[in-house]
Amino acid sequence: QVQLVESGGGLVQAGGSLRLSCAASGGTFSSYCMGWFRQRPGKEREFVAAISRSGGRTIYADSVKGRFTISRDNAKNTVYLQMNSLKPEDTAVYYCAADSGITTSSVRAYDYWGQGTQVTVSS
Repeated sequence: QVQLVESGGGLVQAGGSLRLSCAASGGTFSSYCMGWFRQRPGKEREFVAAISRSGGRTIYADSVKGRFTISRDNAKNTVYLQMNSLKPEDTAVYYCAADSGITTSSVRAYDYWGQGTQVTVSS
């Protein structure tokens, strides 16, 4: 069983930056692909970014490509999401998730989820 705890959310002005972290425990972190998802008010949970076990492959949603960067540190059991040039439409609860399969954007593929961290971008 893997436990995931997100941190780093908060309130930021449009154009600003935030760095989210997700600390994992209870499993072999390097054996999981990791993903970030978000859920905006009244919307379904949506894919943001994912990274392979080694960190050598990353995928992004079109809406964040060029602005967000996912990375991981397997020695620290942590995955990060660097968010730059934030927009009000990025306001959401952000979740990290662990997937024992392939690097994917599919919500259904992920086995473990954190509780989420709120990101609010003011205009």
